[in-house]
Amino acid sequence: MYIVILAGGSGTRFWPLSRVALPKQLISITGDRSMLQRTVERVLPLNPKRILIITNHLQAAETERQMEIYDSVLIEVIAEPAARNTAPAIGLAAARIAAHDPSGIMAVLPADHFIKNEKKLRDTLIFAGQSAHKGFLVTLGILPSRPETGYGYIEAAMDSGDEINEKGPFRVERFVEKPPLTEAVRYLEEGNFFWNSGMFIWRADTILEEMKTFMPSLHEKLLQLIPTDAAGEYAASDERIAALYQDIESVSIDYGIMEKSSRVQMVPVEMGWSDVGSWSALPEVIEPDSHGTVCVNAAGHVAVDSSDCLIYADGEMVATVGVHNIVVVSTPDAILVCDRQRCQDVKKVVEQLGAAGLTSYL
Repeated sequence: MYIVILAGGSGTRFWPLSRVALPKQLISITGDRSMLQRTVERVLPLNPKRILIITNHLQAAETERQMEIYDSVLIEVIAEPAARNTAPAIGLAAARIAAHDPSGIMAVLPADHFIKNEKKLRDTLIFAGQSAHKGFLVTLGILPSRPETGYGYIEAAMDSGDEINEKGPFRVERFVEKPPLTEAVRYLEEGNFFWNSGMFIWRADTILEEMKTFMPSLHEKLLQLIPTDAAGEYAASDERIAALYQDIESVSIDYGIMEKSSRVQMVPVEMGWSDVGSWSALPEVIEPDSHGTVCVNAAGHVAVDSSDCLIYADGEMVATVGVHNIVVVSTPDAILVCDRQRCQDVKKVVEQLGAAGLTSYL
């Protein structure tokens, strides 16, 4: 199969570590390899035909630099001239694959997720590929472990006799936006709702056919990137991609295709998944100490009557006294101190810095 990695996000909730040119997927939240590198390494055992990384022009050079260490597979970095959400990015990759392998199976993965059981992901992609080969659009649904209000949900059409851990695939009834807590509790009780992972697998020609039906304007533009001559050379130069993106609509693949298509199926999977959406997600990927504190990249941490903190210290010693449930992030030019329950609001700091013209901190 082909692997398509979406790596153009801004990661504003991880400021001040994450910046415009060096966002979450290109840095190490956990102190070792970047999240993009970990994403590439977890799919290498699949022996993919090719890996396509869709990023933006500001991050392309660093993305290419980080990919230089991988020489066992062809990796292409495609830079979008502007952020247009996931549907155009996926369409761009599908057009690239369809140029020489129309029925090629493509797995679409975000670059900035954490997965504990990586073999389970690979096995699930291979299993889901069977349905993709038959012309279905398959999405991976995460078995929910709690009534989470920060994720979107997928409602699967499951018979009353179906066990939640069965392989599927199951027909998708609907996609649900991030719900209030009362709804999230009900979803967990009903047993046929799954977290929306943002991971997909389908044939290149299938997704292009659905784009022709539901996003005809985008499809028409993508056709300009698929050669019709016998040579079959890829026609997407930087100039042509830039022209394509000038007036293209910004739409997510969920809204543009998945919520409308009748070909959508879901395969459930439990693999220790986290989208690492903010600093508050660190305990999901790093084991806290005996006081419930996670400390990354610090020279050390001295805690006096402190607990349940999240600390990233850029090689410095950090001491906390009498504090609980706070986030401390120290970088050479900025320090963030945040209530652990307000990590989603870090993006508002980024917005205020931009509004104040303090772009050197972005």
